[in-house]
Amino acid sequence: MTTHEELVREIEAAHARISPHVRRTPVEPSPFLTTATGAEVWCKLENHQETGSFKLRGALNRVLSASEEEQKRGFVTASTGNHGAAMARAVDLCGAPLTVFVPTSADAGKIERLRRTGVGVEVGGEDCIDAEARARAFTDKNALTYVSPYNDSLVVAGQGTLGLELSAQVPDLDAVFIALGGGGLTAGVAAWLKSARPATAVVACSPLNSAVMIHSIQAGRILELPSEPTLSDGTAGGVEEGSITFDLCRRYVDRWETVLEPAIADALRTFITQHHSLIEGAAAVPMAALLATGHSLAGQRVAVVACGSNIATDTLREVLEP
Repeated sequence: MTTHEELVREIEAAHARISPHVRRTPVEPSPFLTTATGAEVWCKLENHQETGSFKLRGALNRVLSASEEEQKRGFVTASTGNHGAAMARAVDLCGAPLTVFVPTSADAGKIERLRRTGVGVEVGGEDCIDAEARARAFTDKNALTYVSPYNDSLVVAGQGTLGLELSAQVPDLDAVFIALGGGGLTAGVAAWLKSARPATAVVACSPLNSAVMIHSIQAGRILELPSEPTLSDGTAGGVEEGSITFDLCRRYVDRWETVLEPAIADALRTFITQHHSLIEGAAAVPMAALLATGHSLAGQRVAVVACGSNIATDTLREVLEP
């Protein structure tokens, strides 16, 4: 298993590698979250990142770390949208081929946007775990390179660069709220924050309808659990057996929070109204968790990661006009 020191060094190397190709996304104070909780709340606006989410960081780090031979043969991945779009942008930089396996449950608009990038798209399987299994089988058959959305140390290190930026932009953080799906973002950001300031509490947040990692951590092993529909489609789905993020999240996360769908919708509506900035369901999850529990953080300095902006038009319409 990767040591803490090794992961921190990988995050530093990732930062040097991908900085020319990603935006150093801004942070801004959140008056409405500050008023609601009594804490000094800052939002890391990764929804302003290229491709619309943090996923670009991990995808770029993995692709740019590959050998010329790997890049020439091509890459394979599985995604419900954001990771696939990030991989499409990453391979565009080096001219590498890419095939993305997408479950049938993925948003149709995201699938269409993926096709427009020119990469190969294979749709099939009910959920993310099915798509990942099909992608790995295709990878083995064709001697290609598979890039997991989360189960890859280089992807985790790439996502960790968000934490590196955040700790410099808002020093001395008492707590950070992060959306949790497969755990790549949470593991990478938490590893860096614990290195920069061990006292920073990392709060991992999932929709109750799809909280596979949280239930797995509580059980002490990765579970196969069904996921109900959720506004937070970016975090939905299972966790791959043997995923490195399981142990990393267990090592670094201080608190786990689940939130209900109405709370996610409320947080999403409020953020868009108050900040005049578009976010997706996954970005609203940690905001909903902070609104539910933030009274305990009054007087402290807190950050929330707005992890993406890729929300389907129909979904956005339904949330804004319930």
